[in-house]
Order: sequence, then structure tokens, then C-alpha cells
Amino acid sequence: MEREPAAGKNRTTVERTSDLELVVTRTVDGPARLVFEAWAKPDLFQRWWAPKSFGVTLISYEADVRTGGGYRLVMGHPSSEQPMAFFGRYIEVTPPTRLVWTNDDGGGDGPVSTVTFDEKDGVTRVVVHELYPSKEALDEAMASGSTTGWGEQFEQLDELLVTTGAEGP
Repeated sequence: MEREPAAGKNRTTVERTSDLELVVTRTVDGPARLVFEAWAKPDLFQRWWAPKSFGVTLISYEADVRTGGGYRLVMGHPSSEQPMAFFGRYIEVTPPTRLVWTNDDGGGDGPVSTVTFDEKDGVTRVVVHELYPSKEALDEAMASGSTTGWGEQFEQLDELLVTTGAEGP
């Protein structure tokens, strides 16, 4: 079991729950409807998704967030000559409680991501399940550092919710 520490009351936990699954949990101040929108609306998503400390630039993000729709995310990094494209399709979209999508850019080695939004009293518990096709695929994702930004991403989401007036009661 590996966990990523984060400071503050809205601590993010990142836990490898099996050979194939990574689970990220965070409670954010805001109703599920607004937290879901931050994941589903490209203009909002672009404002919080890329961890600033990674030096990654979100060049573009297009998404048709509906069951059967797709997405394409293009990111740049100073160490890479070419931008990196990430893409997939939405398997299930159930506003404001659930999103499920594929990560098809890895040639079949990408996880299927499921995010649930559970609201209670204006505060939303967000749980991300990433199910990888093999132990090796999850091992590789963890070794690459691509699973380490969750705490920072959720801090940026918290900031977005405050700046957009979406904080809870």
C-alpha cells in the first residue's frame, strides 16, 4: 500500500489496492454538481488538471462528455520536443455522480478511470479508481511518476472551486 501525503483538512490519499488498481480519494468543498462540472466542462478542467509543479502546459483539451463521447488532451513539457496527446472515450457519464472513461493513448495499456462524486452537506467526496490492464502497466505508471500529482491537482481543484464561487456552505 502506497500513499501520497497531502497537507490540510482535504488530504488526498493515493493507494494501490491491488496489482491492477490505484484508488485516489479526496473530499472537496463544493456541491457534487459543481465538482462534476469542473471535471466535465473543458474550460474549467483546463484550469486545474495539470499539476503546476510538473512544468506541464495544457495546450488544448477537447471533450464531448457524454456516454459514447470522447476526449483529446494535448500537453507540452520543456523536456519534450513534441507535445503529448492523451485521448479516449467516455463509457459512462451520469451527472453529477459518475464519470467513466478509457485512456486509449497507451495502445491498450492505459487504465479505465472511474470517478464518483458523493455529496453530503455541500461537501463532495471524490473517488478515482484507475483499473490497469496488467500489473506491469500499473507498475510502469507508478515508476514514471504519472500517478504522483493527484494531491496537487486536487489542491488546484479546490482553488478553482473557491475562485468560481463554488465553495460549500
